[in-house]
Amino acid sequence: MIFPRRRFLGSSLFVLGSALTDALTTPLWKWKSSLVVEAAVSNPTPSGVQFVDVAQQAGLNIPNVWGGIDHKRSIIETKGSGLAFFDYDNDGWLDIYLTNGNRLDANWPQGKTPTSHLYRNNRDGTFTDVTDKSGLGIAGWQTGVCVGDYDNDGWDDLFCCFLGHNRLFRNNGNGTFTDVTHKAGLYREQGRWGAGCTFLDYDRDGHLDLFVCNYIKIDPDKIPSASATNYCQWKGVPIMCGPRGLPGDTNLLYHNNGDGTFTDVSEKSGILKPGPRYSITPVSYDFDNDGWPDIYIAVDSEPSILFKNNHDGTFTDIAVMAGCAYNDDGHEQAGMGVAVADYDCDGWFDIFKTNFVDDTCNLYHNNGDGTFTDVTFPSGIGVNNRYVAWGCGFIDYDNDGWPDIVQVNGHVYPEVDHYDFGETFKNPRLVYKNLGNGNFKDVSTQMGSGISERFSSRGAAFGDYNNNGNMDVLVLNLNDLPSLLRNDGGNKQNWIKIKLLGTKCNRTAIGARVRVVTGKHAQMDEVHSGTSVMSQSDLRLHFGLGKVETVDIIEVKWPTTQKVERFTQIKTNQILTIREGDGIVATFKPQPK
Repeated sequence: MIFPRRRFLGSSLFVLGSALTDALTTPLWKWKSSLVVEAAVSNPTPSGVQFVDVAQQAGLNIPNVWGGIDHKRSIIETKGSGLAFFDYDNDGWLDIYLTNGNRLDANWPQGKTPTSHLYRNNRDGTFTDVTDKSGLGIAGWQTGVCVGDYDNDGWDDLFCCFLGHNRLFRNNGNGTFTDVTHKAGLYREQGRWGAGCTFLDYDRDGHLDLFVCNYIKIDPDKIPSASATNYCQWKGVPIMCGPRGLPGDTNLLYHNNGDGTFTDVSEKSGILKPGPRYSITPVSYDFDNDGWPDIYIAVDSEPSILFKNNHDGTFTDIAVMAGCAYNDDGHEQAGMGVAVADYDCDGWFDIFKTNFVDDTCNLYHNNGDGTFTDVTFPSGIGVNNRYVAWGCGFIDYDNDGWPDIVQVNGHVYPEVDHYDFGETFKNPRLVYKNLGNGNFKDVSTQMGSGISERFSSRGAAFGDYNNNGNMDVLVLNLNDLPSLLRNDGGNKQNWIKIKLLGTKCNRTAIGARVRVVTGKHAQMDEVHSGTSVMSQSDLRLHFGLGKVETVDIIEVKWPTTQKVERFTQIKTNQILTIREGDGIVATFKPQPK
């Protein structure tokens, strides 16, 4: 049954805000849709921002290896993987973790097997490969990655999903990592195909729990041979099979015991109730503003999942009733990636989900009552359906105070290049500018060579790798070099970036919510782990501020205690470090060039 849902009212959802004094006196975490900021005057003219691919000059020169190049005979070869922006050495600069894969029937010479790579940020726009020292040179089909300090020792750890056995790497704080999968109780003898993952503190006990998506039940030792003819077809062309027709798998929830170990609570928590699904990417946010983290999952070729947190250690899938399981026509879609933001600044988190070719991506607007409305077409997002879409993110690329959307694409069938389908295996990226009135505009052709270049991309991570106030993009390209898209021009307008450190809550402060108020304009975001497609973006929160030079209010709601800290009259264009209970403990202001 398809439940009726509200239609989007565009800018009529906005209620003109009152004076700053009203914002100061309104109870912070009880906003309703009526407490919404004044809509900005939209400016669809070009912003002058350009994205430039600087990966090779930055030192990212190791290519991805993932299955066959001209032909894929198994769905394993099409999936691809994610990557991560994270500060593994706590020096305030984003480092890079790149996953890698394999080839079927490969017999690599000694020392030539593809591995994942860790790159340290040199703070001058370049990176150094420190894989050998770090202990993260992992071989195998690695898919997803997420980051969080599971043991609260002050150093962010790395969880890696694989076809086979997932692995947890503890950050030792000295540039090295140790595989603690067995010690932490996360190892299982039976291999599974892990996809995306996310750390969250679902019971608010101050320790990070772990949610893991599993994709398909498949035996990599029973892949059809290259000469087999029992392929499926797509548009009359023989291709590999799946996911439809293959057995889906169930997801996992691990509870953190607070002593460095985890307990599988998947069944007890209700995570198994939806049954097997082709799950790919999970992300955790408080979607209903009740102070407890929920979980949304992009699912391939089946209804997506929204797990509502019941506050008692259990979850209920409400996606169908909430209006975010299907598209507006009630159809299943091939969900890949997820991005979350309060794109219209009404105090409620909205969802963007990427899908397969011949279908649009989804933009689900949060109605503020536990339901969503699919506003893909009225918002302007529905203008594109010609790409297989993967990684995605809400980033304010021009710092005007409204989150824009960046999406990376790449087909799964190399064979399309041999047919007149109007499709290609390698695709450009897409950028949608937020017009500030509930609508978006496709400005991809104005955004520079980093957007127009064509790859078969998968994972994408978002962050400010050179700490200059511009949001940059890191992209994994199938069987190609990665892309590091440097944002040139975004910092012509003002910004503020916030790094949160938990004391009573988890040290990474995952689940902490920040609200930034400038005049009548109020933005919010939450620290989150895992997003895009199977990837990890910058854990710091970035807010564009337009021409404003002083932030009127910054409010932080800490997840465990639900206490709120407030800071007023903060100068723009700096990175703040805020520690729970101690206020602003460090600032960083980029040097003008």
